Amino acid sequence: MTQTRLLSLLAVVALPLAGCGDQKSIDGELSAKLTQPVARVELEVAKVAPGSRTGEQIYTNVCAACHSSGVLEAPKTGDNAAWAPRIAMGLDALVTTATNGKGAMPPKGGAADLTDKELIRAVAYLANQSGASFTEPPVEGN
Repeated sequence: MTQTRLLSLLAVVALPLAGCGDQKSIDGELSAKLTQPVARVELEVAKVAPGSRTGEQIYTNVCAACHSSGVLEAPKTGDNAAWAPRIAMGLDALVTTATNGKGAMPPKGGAADLTDKELIRAVAYLANQSGASFTEPPVEGN
């Protein structure tokens, strides 16, 4: 019994040592090629030139994050009662508020690259979804 244990112990110790003298070279390029991912995702951001964005595009990409759900006390899009006193102030007053920011809303809703006309378009679009009938400045070239 002790002899069996001794042989088992020797086998366990000898097994890892058996490959010590075998120096295999690893081909780095082949290894990298064999471990390539099976898929790759590439994101491409479609940039729209400042000045050419519509009110709807700006609303969708900037304003909707807060105004569609009313987060941080933003008046919800389509809530005519909440927007009525704001709309009564007029488009110029709403644009001034959007330009400077109000409450948790940063200036220009956080989209510092908005041109003045784009901001007017966005404000008009948002207010029009909630009962206003403001005219959005046209996009140049349209």
